[in-house]
Amino acid sequence: MSAAPTTGVSDPANLPLHHSHARAAARVTRVDRWLAAEVQRRIADGPVRLELWDGEVAAGAPPRAAGDLVVADRGVLIGLAVHPDLYFGEAYAAGRLGVRGTLTDVVDALSQSAAAQPSWIERLLGALARANDISAARRNVHHHYDLGNEFYALWLDREMVYTCAYFAHQDMSLDRAQRAKLDLVCRKLQLRPGETVVEAGCGWGALALFMAREYGVRVRAFNLSREQLQWARARARREGLDSRVEFIEDDYRNVTGSCDAFVSIGMLEHVGRRSYQALAQVLRRTVQRGSGRGLLHFIGRDVPRPLNPWVRRRIFPGAYTPTLAEVADSVTAPAGMSIVDVENLRLHYARTLAHWSRRVLAAGDRIRSAHGDEFFRAWELYLAGSEAAFRTGWMQLFQVVFAPREVAPPFMTRDVLYRHGSPR
Repeated sequence: MSAAPTTGVSDPANLPLHHSHARAAARVTRVDRWLAAEVQRRIADGPVRLELWDGEVAAGAPPRAAGDLVVADRGVLIGLAVHPDLYFGEAYAAGRLGVRGTLTDVVDALSQSAAAQPSWIERLLGALARANDISAARRNVHHHYDLGNEFYALWLDREMVYTCAYFAHQDMSLDRAQRAKLDLVCRKLQLRPGETVVEAGCGWGALALFMAREYGVRVRAFNLSREQLQWARARARREGLDSRVEFIEDDYRNVTGSCDAFVSIGMLEHVGRRSYQALAQVLRRTVQRGSGRGLLHFIGRDVPRPLNPWVRRRIFPGAYTPTLAEVADSVTAPAGMSIVDVENLRLHYARTLAHWSRRVLAAGDRIRSAHGDEFFRAWELYLAGSEAAFRTGWMQLFQVVFAPREVAPPFMTRDVLYRHGSPR
């Protein structure tokens, strides 16, 4: 599996220093060396060297390394010492922190040095996190998903699916793997023609249209992204499915009516811990008690901790990745639901992200032209860091099937899920 793009820095002088940074970096002091040694000590478990702006390598650097971090100025060094989870991304995107070697290899190595338990800064940020009310949710969606459909079309698959694919076979292309994921979701829900489905957070409409076309169901799909909905509605008209799929610009909290199946792919991460009760209420009132069922597909954790602060600031504001226990205790149980099946697809997401990274790199010139170099470097790092997180196990990808406690599970054995090796 190919790594994310290589960002080579053959000479620290090639880093894009501003004049103020250049003055600050003019001379390496004893304090600079002490700070560099402290940062190097913190990443001792990951074979990465720290190099200062004059070419000096930090004390304690390993003789053999996966790559080098090249610090352009004193401000970056201080940021890495005080709050590395935030300032690593800030400095890299700004071109003030260079990577010599392959970005994914370096990020992989650094992830080995991550603390097993949340730091005091993480705990404080988690305690101060605000609830995602509807206005905040709309702002957060706009920040990430309304960057322009053209941007996402450069590197997503043909279906425009921006969630983990399912590689049923090792040699699957991204396009086939995304269709395999859509079909796997439908099989887990055991959809039948004529049933009604509610989808919360529908993206560009790929799953809603797939369910209607391949399984003959009617879908009401909710989303707050205007740009995504415009794309989805236009596609539904082209495919003659607009009478079977209704795309609704609204928040999941405003879902009304009942449904045979409830599905959410990649939205739970945006709900936020303080809003789980609202989601539980939606499930309780919409999922039919006699035969209903549902599926949540989400990025999760093994231990509770806030999302990386740089990712929250630059990529996914308001996001939180829950543990299975948090979902069971705060979402499904209060909704009166039993969890009947759980699957972890984290290595599938690592492979998905590797595909996305290669495609972003290939479209680099067009992305820089439209959005600037800092935007491109931020997304390059976000995808490489995410791939590393799923490959090393710091992030998980859960699919949870649930049903009302009094209802029989949608399947007795898992054979029905894997009988088909490829999508219909």
